[in-house]
Amino acid sequence: MLIANIFKAIILGIVEGITEWLPISSTGHLILADEFIKMNMSPAFTEMFNVVIQLGAILAVVVLYFSKLNPFAPSKSSAEKKDTWTLWFKVIIACLPAAIIGIPADDFLDAHFHKFLPVAIMLIVYGIAFIVVEKQNKHKQPKVTTLNDFTYKAALIVGAFQLLSLIPGTSRSGATILGAIIIGSSRFVATEFSFFLGIPVMFGASGLKIFKFISHGNSFGSSETIVLLVGMITAFVVSIIAIKFLLDYIKRNDFTAFGWYRIILGIILIGYWLIAM
Repeated sequence: MLIANIFKAIILGIVEGITEWLPISSTGHLILADEFIKMNMSPAFTEMFNVVIQLGAILAVVVLYFSKLNPFAPSKSSAEKKDTWTLWFKVIIACLPAAIIGIPADDFLDAHFHKFLPVAIMLIVYGIAFIVVEKQNKHKQPKVTTLNDFTYKAALIVGAFQLLSLIPGTSRSGATILGAIIIGSSRFVATEFSFFLGIPVMFGASGLKIFKFISHGNSFGSSETIVLLVGMITAFVVSIIAIKFLLDYIKRNDFTAFGWYRIILGIILIGYWLIAM
């Protein structure tokens, strides 16, 4: 049984590593994957796994951007260190809406929205949003072309957009990228800021899930620990590939293709849900 669960954790790690950074909803895809790839673990562990596996993905950002995100790097000038601290302050500001609203709403959202149909609907809704926003911005020149141009006000607005991703199927990266593009950011700046914003958010969400898992009387045995680590390591490796792909992709393309992907997948899933009823 452990071997089977490890194999399933690898598959889910691949799903997480790809979908965490592409604007197509990692949590939504993991919930959908659970419909077809059910681990032989407790429901409490599976719920926790689907969130904590994101730590592997976010560590990929930390590794790839360590120099850029490290304000203590001896190779940086005083001005560069100041810019790094400013970037972190903007990230913290952007996290405030999720911290204030998201944490208290966590149990309610788990109970009512971590389900098949809401995920499918959100895939379609935000798929349409991506197509509409990209069409409206097709011939517009972005006002914000570097992270230094990204203001505290812009960070707070993007943080408010991140609240939309509390509903599975929305996509945290998708909501924040859309928000940044709408207020005038280039796709590259919007994407990078979304990456950095994910660091405290995912660490916070993972810590909250682990705390709830343990406080409800659950524990990590050897099997649970192995399965979780395998999923995280897989997500880490795949995330590095996915991040590099996305950054290269948006240099030449917009997000319209991801919008169509979301719509098509959402329609297929609703059809599956209707047949399975």
